[in-house]
Amino acid sequence: MVRAQQATSARDERGDDWRWQAQHTIRTLPALEHALTLTAAEREGTQRALSEGLPLAITPYYLSLIDRDDPSCPIRLQCVPRAEEASTVDGDLRDPLGEEAHEVAPSLIRRYPDRALLLITDRCGVYCRFCTRSRMVGDGGGAKSLDALRPALDYLRAHPEVREVIVSGGDPGLMSTPRLRAILSALGELPQLDTLRFATRTPVTLPQRITDDLCRALRESHPSVWVMTHFNHPKELTPTSLRACARLVDAGLPVMNQSVLLRGVNDDEDTLEALFRGLIRARVRPYYLLQMDPVRGTSHLRTPLSRGVALMAKLEGRVSGIALPKLVVDTPGGAGKIPLGRDPVVSAAPGRTTLRTFRGEEVTCVDPPLDEGLPGPT
Repeated sequence: MVRAQQATSARDERGDDWRWQAQHTIRTLPALEHALTLTAAEREGTQRALSEGLPLAITPYYLSLIDRDDPSCPIRLQCVPRAEEASTVDGDLRDPLGEEAHEVAPSLIRRYPDRALLLITDRCGVYCRFCTRSRMVGDGGGAKSLDALRPALDYLRAHPEVREVIVSGGDPGLMSTPRLRAILSALGELPQLDTLRFATRTPVTLPQRITDDLCRALRESHPSVWVMTHFNHPKELTPTSLRACARLVDAGLPVMNQSVLLRGVNDDEDTLEALFRGLIRARVRPYYLLQMDPVRGTSHLRTPLSRGVALMAKLEGRVSGIALPKLVVDTPGGAGKIPLGRDPVVSAAPGRTTLRTFRGEEVTCVDPPLDEGLPGPT
């Protein structure tokens, strides 16, 4: 507890210094053992992470949210390696979304006709143990320069049917503001782009990074920039992270949240309700609740598809529509996202459909005759 208090004190002293946070990130087993009472599985997992696979990184701020002595702490489960990461099960994939097969230019992935994903760094403030890009993040490449991204920009310029770019990584929020501004400005010069999406978990793991300067860089790069962030548990909705969200929204940047359904972290309706309500209060729209991707070595954190459907059915009607995200599975191989939900149709016949409400009541809807009620063409 004393060490946790020291971590909190350090965070408070450097509360708005994101570079200090980044420089003091936990990256070694001794540092992690100093901060937390590790289990044998965590110690073994950390040793493995330091020699192969997804690296260890936990910012001092995010560390301060972890229960020192509880291995089942929902924050701890997200960022402390475990021995189970060495295990694989049927269906595990190195590249579950088929991003490498859909790479149309270096660092540019196109899985949909009208949008593309631009990966501009492999670094994150915290390496989430369920990361869908564990094959590549933290591999030493670091932040990309504008020159390195020229082939991707040339591809986009030659394909005006691409109307949206998602800027991701790694976490682009970890990049310096001048380098980030240069890349975003280059994207903003592409006339066909309706929207830029900036995907970052820094409001959750390094909220000190959300500075006025960063907000200006985002806001000035394109008329329509949307920030996509990633809160998974209400414990992450701290005063510091809420201030970061408020700074983004007050700067005119709409913020959407993509949560991942994680076993032992948020796979119960009370936790999800608290999370979604907290996000709405922060003016952050819950966008997706994602079925966790079948990344190799993450089966201990995954839930069955049926679990997510059951949870969303319980939340339907319990929280308002603006607080209820879509439950989505991003299908293996890059085939695209599919929304999931309970089937409300009890029976269907010509002109009549019986539906079941969230309360379990059956209601019949009657269609109008096809040849009545609609004006003809003019």
